Amino acid sequence: GFSKQMVEILNKHGISFSSFDIFSDEEVRQGLKTYSNWPTYPQLYVAGELIGGLDIIKELEASGELDTVCPKAQKLEDRLKVLINKAPVMLFMKGSKQVAKCGFSKQIIEILNNTGVDYETFDILEDEEVRQGLKTYSNWPTYPQLYVKGELVGGLDIVK
Repeated sequence: GFSKQMVEILNKHGISFSSFDIFSDEEVRQGLKTYSNWPTYPQLYVAGELIGGLDIIKELEASGELDTVCPKAQKLEDRLKVLINKAPVMLFMKGSKQVAKCGFSKQIIEILNNTGVDYETFDILEDEEVRQGLKTYSNWPTYPQLYVKGELVGGLDIVK
């Protein structure tokens, strides 16, 4: 009912959120009503502040204020652009400079270390969304991937 409607509104606006099933913990369910001085669910909080229930969210949506009240989820493409430009030389790999988690990543790190170039790494095993998204974004299906000044140089075969 009401919770589903709120989730649909938040998704429609691309708003990043997490949720808690209040039926899973009666103490939280009752305590939150007291804490927020709001008797019904769902309740939307932004940065720890109660915004309101479904009626308030619908009013904010109708007035066009919802997008200013709630932060949007960063789009994957924007996130990838920030990551590939995080350092002048950026390596996306399995593992880190200190602990490479595949032979190809280990080899490319040895090459980069031997050149003495400063570089940063991103462990694609820690973020599946980046791991899959970067393959599409760069049109390069494998890792490691080396970027210089935001441009894809290539993988191990190219770097060699």
